[in-house]
Amino acid sequence: MAKAKFILKEPNTKIDTLIYLVYNYQYKRFKYSTGERINPKFWNKSSQRVKASKQFPEYPEFNSRLDKIENGINNAFRKLLNDGIQPNNKLLKEELENELSDNLVKAKKTTFFEFIEDYIEESKLNKTNGTIKVYNTTFKYLKEYKNRYKPIDFETISLEFYNHYLGFLKLEHNLSNNTVGKHIKTIKSFLNEATERGLNNNLEFRNKKFKTLREEADTVYLSIEELNKIEKIDLKASPRLEKVRDLFLVGCYTGLRFSDFTQIQPENIVSNNTVIKVRTKKTGQRVSIPLHKTVRTILKKYKNRLPKAYSNQTMNAYLKEVISLAGIKELVETTITKGGKIEKSVLPKYKLVSTHTARRSFATNLYLAEVPSISIMKITGHKTERSFLQYIRVSQKENADKLLTHPFFN
Repeated sequence: MAKAKFILKEPNTKIDTLIYLVYNYQYKRFKYSTGERINPKFWNKSSQRVKASKQFPEYPEFNSRLDKIENGINNAFRKLLNDGIQPNNKLLKEELENELSDNLVKAKKTTFFEFIEDYIEESKLNKTNGTIKVYNTTFKYLKEYKNRYKPIDFETISLEFYNHYLGFLKLEHNLSNNTVGKHIKTIKSFLNEATERGLNNNLEFRNKKFKTLREEADTVYLSIEELNKIEKIDLKASPRLEKVRDLFLVGCYTGLRFSDFTQIQPENIVSNNTVIKVRTKKTGQRVSIPLHKTVRTILKKYKNRLPKAYSNQTMNAYLKEVISLAGIKELVETTITKGGKIEKSVLPKYKLVSTHTARRSFATNLYLAEVPSISIMKITGHKTERSFLQYIRVSQKENADKLLTHPFFN
């Protein structure tokens, strides 16, 4: 039996969220954005309607609109059956919109740029500052492209636009392949969200040729031996460097991002000071991490209350000083594709270290120590082993040394 219900996109949010119609029929599921938004505190999950509330006086009209949508989908389904047509999601959507066109006033069309602007504002309430910065930078490039070349809207996002826009980012802004890929990924996330909300019908951005560029970066990790060198430096004469070193080591032995390992509080230290338990800022995941002896020593030093961190940029600058003092200066050749050209450079290793090296070092060192990938991924948050293996940094020699212990080679 076909049945309609209404659900909230984000039922636990504190701000307005979209209401979806979900229609289950003939072992299939049709999901449709109503275009309506409501704060979850006004929503009655049982009745799937807005609560009668003085704080939301327009609830009768709001519920009447939902009633019309429910009647519309039921009528659309029956009409298809009566006409001898087997229902599917595409036909249901067309028939539903035909049903609603006479009853409901269509909202003013939201442009791609209006949507991005609104979405960035919404995201400030539930996304990290780093993510908002990425959104704003991508939006800045899109506006520049629009002003210099041609208008951009949902219907103009095509493979032709994609190819031209790649050239704009690569050649005119001299961006690396990975940076270009990050902006394409962000544009696709904007389009996915707009499509979910029923604002976009153009799905050309999901074409396999509309791909996110990715180039394996020449990032480094620090081995256990190198981390021991860093731990042993006497930095008492430089409190700023000592603080940076200690925070960085916490990151190296917990696998947490900068935004997380710099926010550890006494209440995050549980199970008799043997486990750190935090909800990560970027993904909202809860992770539990056994305390390494180095982390226990550092926490004891600060009485479980780590010092306030500098900004990520300042920390990265001071960190290079720390790594240099530890004598980690071996030369590393790096290559990067910028402006469509491959650029090579040779730098001492300490210049390539940043706060994110801590997380990469954690994953790589655990992998080399034969800790199962699935256990490491529980902490790093990688969804697939493939993405995890791209993240770790293991040289050919290290990989060969690791394989020597495998039964196949013995």
